[in-house]
Amino acid sequence: MALPVVLWYLIFSYAPMPGLAIAFQDFNLYKGFTGSEWVGFENFIRFFSSPYCWRLIRNTFVLSMYSIIFSFPTPIIFALMVNELQNRVFKKTVQTISYMPHFISTVVVCGMICDFCRTDGLFNDIRMLFGASERLSLLSEVDLFRGIFIGSGIWQGMGWSSIIYLATLSSIDPSLYDAAYIDGAGRFQRIWHITLPGIIPVIAVQLIMRLGSVLSVGFEKIILLYNPMTYEKADVISSYIYRYGLQQANYSYGAAVGIFNSVVNIACLVIFNRIVRNLTESSLW
Repeated sequence: MALPVVLWYLIFSYAPMPGLAIAFQDFNLYKGFTGSEWVGFENFIRFFSSPYCWRLIRNTFVLSMYSIIFSFPTPIIFALMVNELQNRVFKKTVQTISYMPHFISTVVVCGMICDFCRTDGLFNDIRMLFGASERLSLLSEVDLFRGIFIGSGIWQGMGWSSIIYLATLSSIDPSLYDAAYIDGAGRFQRIWHITLPGIIPVIAVQLIMRLGSVLSVGFEKIILLYNPMTYEKADVISSYIYRYGLQQANYSYGAAVGIFNSVVNIACLVIFNRIVRNLTESSLW
């Protein structure tokens, strides 16, 4: 049963790793790995000397932290709310509906967002109902991009991300709730003293994994929503790699930026794993 997963990682994650050498080369597609000129850390120096470097790092970090602050607690809160529902049919219905957005293609979701954010779209209709003076192209407003990005991410991933917490909640011994009820504990007291401690280890592991990818923001949704008017706050490392590394065929430069991103993420993973382990006694290792 483990073989397909192991093969997937071997083929798509470990087998391509020798290709990281192009980050230290002036890679030429026709000359290949062996014929391309070695340039050392020139591609890294070029990135750190770029006027976009710190803007990209800042935008990536801010978007990732907003996601942790607003998106990470949402499925936990949702799972706690669903767990408190007594009507089994209603509970299953809510769960099923909450899972549906996860299965919508990112392209379709971004298409919906673009339609809703147009000057004649749904969001502008709502704004006008609440007294807005004019209609705006919301995706062209640089200050609104992060809110739209994070909000749509919460809507799409909240239900699916709650599955692991709901599964953990189902393993908590019901007799603990019965004993607490007999002792006079209210609903919120039972949640605070029984439910939350029961899922703390899972929360800790999920948080470590999320903090360990603090500079990883997927480029797919970014490139489908941003435009040159919002680059100031929307352009992140992954979208920059896509534009300059792939579209402009600067493969060595894109690889160098990607390696920098991965090294920072690994360092964050190790640091936050130690911090969380000291605070909660739960960790990845």
